[in-house]
Amino acid sequence: MADDNGTEREHTTIVETGGGGGGGGVLAVVILIIVVLVLLYVFRGYIGLGGHKTEINVPNSIDVNVNHS
Repeated sequence: MADDNGTEREHTTIVETGGGGGGGGVLAVVILIIVVLVLLYVFRGYIGLGGHKTEINVPNSIDVNVNHS
């Protein structure tokens, strides 16, 4: 600078980190989880997660033939 005169100056930059702004990532993750849960609930019949038409048939006996030579 033209009028520095050999003096040394200290410059300080203040960055505020608390209070305003931020937190958008957390909100996005929460909304994503809610959307996934709602979609799972809506399409639970298509992907086999229960529903009214789920039937499980268990046989009374199982025949096993083992042939030793």
